[in-house]
Amino acid sequence: MSASTRARGLDSVFLSLESQTNLFHVGAVTVLDPTTAPPGTPDPYDAMCRVVEERLHLLGPFRRRLAGVPLGVDHPYWVEDADIDVGFHLRRGHLPRPGGPAELAAYAADVLSRPLDRTRPLWEIHVVEGLAGDLVAGVTKIHHSVIDGVGGVELTANLMDLTPDPAPTSPPEDQPTDTRPSTALLAAEGVRRMTSFGVRATATAVDAAGVAVRIGARNRRPGATAPPAPFTAPRSPLGARLGTRRAVGLGRVERAEVDKVRAATGATVNDVILFLAASVLREHLAERGELPDKPLVAFVPVSVRSEHDTLDTGVNKLSAMLVSLATTIADPRARLAAIHDSVRNAKDQDRIVGPTLAERVTDLLPPAVMTPATQLVRRTGLLERHPLFNVVVSSFPGSPMPLYCAGAKMLAYHPFGPIVDGAGLNITAMSYVDHIGFGLLADTATVPDVDALAHRLPEALTQLAKEAV
Repeated sequence: MSASTRARGLDSVFLSLESQTNLFHVGAVTVLDPTTAPPGTPDPYDAMCRVVEERLHLLGPFRRRLAGVPLGVDHPYWVEDADIDVGFHLRRGHLPRPGGPAELAAYAADVLSRPLDRTRPLWEIHVVEGLAGDLVAGVTKIHHSVIDGVGGVELTANLMDLTPDPAPTSPPEDQPTDTRPSTALLAAEGVRRMTSFGVRATATAVDAAGVAVRIGARNRRPGATAPPAPFTAPRSPLGARLGTRRAVGLGRVERAEVDKVRAATGATVNDVILFLAASVLREHLAERGELPDKPLVAFVPVSVRSEHDTLDTGVNKLSAMLVSLATTIADPRARLAAIHDSVRNAKDQDRIVGPTLAERVTDLLPPAVMTPATQLVRRTGLLERHPLFNVVVSSFPGSPMPLYCAGAKMLAYHPFGPIVDGAGLNITAMSYVDHIGFGLLADTATVPDVDALAHRLPEALTQLAKEAV
């Protein structure tokens, strides 16, 4: 089995959880200025094809495809695809000229509404022409099972350059070969792992019980405040069962204004991003008379990747926090302080859980177990009645320096994460040079006017700055 790699933990769970309505790809909208490209550069689509083809050996997630284990008795395997059709994965798109943010958001929403083809490596890049000012957009979609936030930054670094002149790329040392193991070998390996299930499950259960005891002891300490517990988030319009269509909002705030607030209040950049998510949701729901009388709860992914982690240890090295968004607090500065406290309490609990327990638990659940259980939860509507959380909010740092792709200068970057039943909105943010770009992804029936939320982000930051600075 050395020629292929078994999907581990969350990587496989993201595949098992997926359905026609719950899609587990991530994405991004990148706005590029092709006028910065050197003379003689091909048109943006052809230039992008050249970059991907020349650097494919550096783009691991673009080369891997799935090999499933018979009957789903074990997690699938990643194998190298020796014959990648770049033209299939790289698409040419057009907006009616002059395309603006609304038209670009609609194009991205259509791309993110459709599942990826599991018979091929799990990615697409759309090079979209027709934007006002002769700008070009890249709309990227890649499955969460092959990439996380940190991995996305690394992938972007391998596609981008620090100058308009693309850096020379050394050819691969070896030509790729098809590494797909036989069906019989996959089945035998799955059966072998099943025989050790009892031992692994018992050890994990013992560790989980110990963690529960330590968390209970921590929460009983005088002055300790527990973060929101699972299934205690309030019911809200965000918690409907998902359909098949997505809506996209593109937002942006100035990094300097975020830093002013951070310096004046002692908050972190992540605190401020959570505050902005809380503020636009509070205003949005209050206007409709739908604001719950309990604070909304955010699911906040946290990277626990170490420098020693490789594909063999799993792509998604993630923990997570449940954080109160303090949406019942009207005063902006008091709301930020409450969010800051909730994040601190969640981090205290996350340190008790540790970075490996979630990975070990998810690694115990092969598709034969996870997929039927997920289907049962959806049929019963459990997550609509008792949501685990209300919204996903994620952020990560990007490049402080301008980047170029095929010679075109990147002007803006808007990342996207997946949505799930019971939490039909995802707000993801990434810093780039002097601003922070937001990507809001929602179910169209749950938040049809998600663009209005995105447009309110700068106003919410300005209001906080007036109160705090």
